Amino acid sequence: MLFQSLLISSLEKVFCRQNLDAEAITAISSGYGEVVSFQIACCAEDNARVAFECESELLPYIKIREVGLVPCELPAMPDDPDILSCEPGIYPDPLYPVNGLFKISRRNWYALWVSVSIPDNLTPGSYPVTFRFHNPDASSSDDYNYFSETQSLSFEVLPFKLPEQQLICTNWFYADCIFTHYEISCWSDDHWNLLEKYFLNMAQHGLNMLLTPLWTVPLDTAVNHERPTAQLLDIELADGVYKFDFARLQRWIDLALNCGIKYFEMSHAFTQWGASFTPKVIVRENGVEKKMFGWHVAADSPEYRNFLQQLMPPLLKLLREAGLAGRCYFHVSDEPTDAHLEAYRKAMELFRPLTEDFPVIDALSDLKFFHYGLVSRPVPNTEELDEFMKEDIEQRWVYYAGNYEQVPNRQFGMPSARNRILGLILYLYDLDGFLNWGYNFWYTQYSLQPLDPFKDTNAGRAFCGGGSFMVYPGETGPVDSLHYEVFREGLQDLRALRLLESHIGRDAVVSLIHEGLDYRINIKNYPRESIWLLELRRRINQRLIPK
Repeated sequence: MLFQSLLISSLEKVFCRQNLDAEAITAISSGYGEVVSFQIACCAEDNARVAFECESELLPYIKIREVGLVPCELPAMPDDPDILSCEPGIYPDPLYPVNGLFKISRRNWYALWVSVSIPDNLTPGSYPVTFRFHNPDASSSDDYNYFSETQSLSFEVLPFKLPEQQLICTNWFYADCIFTHYEISCWSDDHWNLLEKYFLNMAQHGLNMLLTPLWTVPLDTAVNHERPTAQLLDIELADGVYKFDFARLQRWIDLALNCGIKYFEMSHAFTQWGASFTPKVIVRENGVEKKMFGWHVAADSPEYRNFLQQLMPPLLKLLREAGLAGRCYFHVSDEPTDAHLEAYRKAMELFRPLTEDFPVIDALSDLKFFHYGLVSRPVPNTEELDEFMKEDIEQRWVYYAGNYEQVPNRQFGMPSARNRILGLILYLYDLDGFLNWGYNFWYTQYSLQPLDPFKDTNAGRAFCGGGSFMVYPGETGPVDSLHYEVFREGLQDLRALRLLESHIGRDAVVSLIHEGLDYRINIKNYPRESIWLLELRRRINQRLIPK
């Protein structure tokens, strides 16, 4: 049987179809402290099981997964000029565990995802990595089903170590999506065990800030609808006095810190898109739990003001004692627009004095909120970044959502280079933080109902595939995605650029990036070719080798 295989970069997307347009690779390099990935594309003229094995001194540090396929109705924006496809279909994304055997269908291409994690104590040098493939169902070489093929590349381990990530990076984590999908109780032992696995996964991929549900997060929630209750605070009310039990919050913080999370952001203090109402807060009064706040209570109500004034002093005391001063952020309301200016102003005037020296950040892209002094650390979307760069802002952040064109993103129908290029953009703009709303949003838009992300990748026909979650819910924990691994590679590029800057200076690094280009890179105008990005990283690596 005719069988083909090809070693290709992590920036290719192998679609389940009969043609593959991808360049072969023969070598790859890495310093210490990063995870480097590539793919093995495979195709046979008939249905086949493919057995494989890997031979290399690096084998203890190699992880091989199958690139799975998921349906997607909106893989990219149709008017975006630089996409692979906007057509509904099946797209490569989840990375499934595989143990030496996988199956392919007649004349269609499939891929294995190979990740190599380089430990600090490995001797620098070139390491051959060889893959052997055969059909386990063929009895001999005379059998029609027989095939046998070998592929090799050279993996060069370089003598430098990437520094710790400076960028504050958050993709919003939803604790309610965990217990909803796994059908377990909120804050049960099973829930905490899963939280640990997901926290570890986030930290391993460079997501070092964690959205923390003091109360149920008022995000992507339809008016008069509510998400399942996920509230860390245990609150009692008696004779007008609130009593706060922070035990669950302390457990959350300790667990996250132990998993490698560095920063925390507290759930928004007011509802999304306008800050007009209060978040859902459950309070026990006279032994009975009740929804004390929510859509039925206005944001500027005296009752909510009193609640916040009693909560914030002991909360800030706990955060300081946990060593989180300077590493904990608060939110007022997400994505307010010009129409919400006055409501947002009232909310900020109430809330900001209560946070003392803890910073407040919000995703917003209207400069009025900054010009009026309502927020000193705005988080604009990528399309508005250049306008915000003209301002003297205390700390520079950016965010992206799922449906923008031209700018970097991680949509299924985009080339992966437009995902990974974000790391380079973050470096050139010298940004302090990156925010995205979807690490594990496994609901339909407005949180109206849960969904199976293996079957619905568009949040109920609302967003482009890749926008609402980074990971899939596996049976025992997170299943990584192709777009998540590529996103991590972009963050590693950023760390490599920071390291090179410490050796040769920022101006020299910027010049290196622009070698051969006749324009200056910005958020909307950047090289689109995968080979350019891979070659740039190779040149960076070469400059990092000690002389």
